[in-house]
Amino acid sequence: MSAPDYDVVVLGGGIHGTGVAQAAAAAGQRTLLLEQTALAAGTSSKSSKLIHGGLRYLESWDFGLVHESLRERAILLRVAPDLVRLVPFHIPVYKSTQRSALEIRAGLCLYALLGGMRHEAQFESLARERWDGLDGLRTNGLKAVFRYYDAQTDDALLTRAVMASAQELGAELALPATFLRAWKTSWGYVGRYELDGEEREFRTRTLVNAAGPWIERVRANVEPLPPGFAVDLVQGTHIELAGKLERGAYYAESPSDRRAVFTLPWKGRTLVGTTEKVHEGAPEACAPTPAEIEYLQEIFLTYFPGKDATVQNAWAGLRVLPAAGGSAFGRSRETILTVDDAQVPRYLAIYGGKLTGYRAAAEQVLRRLRPALPPRPALGRTDELPLRRPE
Repeated sequence: MSAPDYDVVVLGGGIHGTGVAQAAAAAGQRTLLLEQTALAAGTSSKSSKLIHGGLRYLESWDFGLVHESLRERAILLRVAPDLVRLVPFHIPVYKSTQRSALEIRAGLCLYALLGGMRHEAQFESLARERWDGLDGLRTNGLKAVFRYYDAQTDDALLTRAVMASAQELGAELALPATFLRAWKTSWGYVGRYELDGEEREFRTRTLVNAAGPWIERVRANVEPLPPGFAVDLVQGTHIELAGKLERGAYYAESPSDRRAVFTLPWKGRTLVGTTEKVHEGAPEACAPTPAEIEYLQEIFLTYFPGKDATVQNAWAGLRVLPAAGGSAFGRSRETILTVDDAQVPRYLAIYGGKLTGYRAAAEQVLRRLRPALPPRPALGRTDELPLRRPE
């Protein structure tokens, strides 16, 4: 029997799929990525556009996640300076705010510590005379304003840049390619997919399911059925409003449910998000609801009264979280990997994860698959490979 054509076949062209393709190609592995529609067509173009440490995760004691995210932020600022840039963030504290100024300061101190006390991890308390210059932020009842720094990106461009890096290292991309089925063999998987109206076959040592919200649909077409678990698809909606923010981003509480919501500068407009609502239908049916749009408009007008809250655009993405009752807001955002065999995994699925941590997750995937992969000379390191803005 002839050898497999590939060492790694990745299903899904979002940020995690392209991240795995880059990591595998950098490790010298023969790699193919299949994407059904377009790179970053799903959640990877519908995020909050942030490369951030996850300040709010300190409240749930996810120190490891925050530390990893801040480390990854530093790496991306270095390797992708044209795609990832620091932005000043403001946290207003009002008389009605659930978290006190003392608690916010303590959280920012810990955030800076976990960020290695780098210059981008520093923060300050803005003097009262500077409040009037904050894009029309409501000052009635305002007690304090903290400024710190996090990073912003164009998530779709970043995804395309990661795939371009993978291709420079020899990875192949099939797009638009519809994955049909795969079945396990003694050495890996044989699979079928459709490209340009023609059904084709691949033979691979390992198969990576990075299909995001479609992960269970893909898993159902793998034989024998690999391990998985029940998930909730949690919808996050963003709205784009007319008008620019000149002083940076704002991170404030929703008055109704105390969730943290971002108000961000975005391509000459103002981006507000996000919501958290369990999506019951097919992933492709995800769309903003009138209630979500109104919720975000009300939050915006609470903090920026008198501003224009006319919606210019609205869109929604889906997070894949472990199924659980109650609010999605407090659930872990850790990336979960499942494999078909703990000793020599041939199939691996990526559940959840965040834009910021895609590179670390991809390296973890390669470590888990190593027993099934042949030794090959590495071609580079993903924490050093430059990511360039796609043309």
